[in-house]
Amino acid sequence: MDYKIELVAQAIHEAQQAACLWDNEPAIRKERFREYARNAIDLLDEDINILLLALKRGAAEERLCD
Repeated sequence: MDYKIELVAQAIHEAQQAACLWDNEPAIRKERFREYARNAIDLLDEDINILLLALKRGAAEERLCD
């Protein structure tokens, strides 16, 4: 699975303040978020690298706080 797509999909999921954690989401809902992520990546094109850097930093900081 593409790491970029998964990272963006999880960020979109979290931004929607879902009641369910990503790991507990049914596969069909995860795939819907992955599709949103693919669309976002396509739309952002070159600017996606800036978003990915921010998401990676945020994920790293979150792991440090846990």
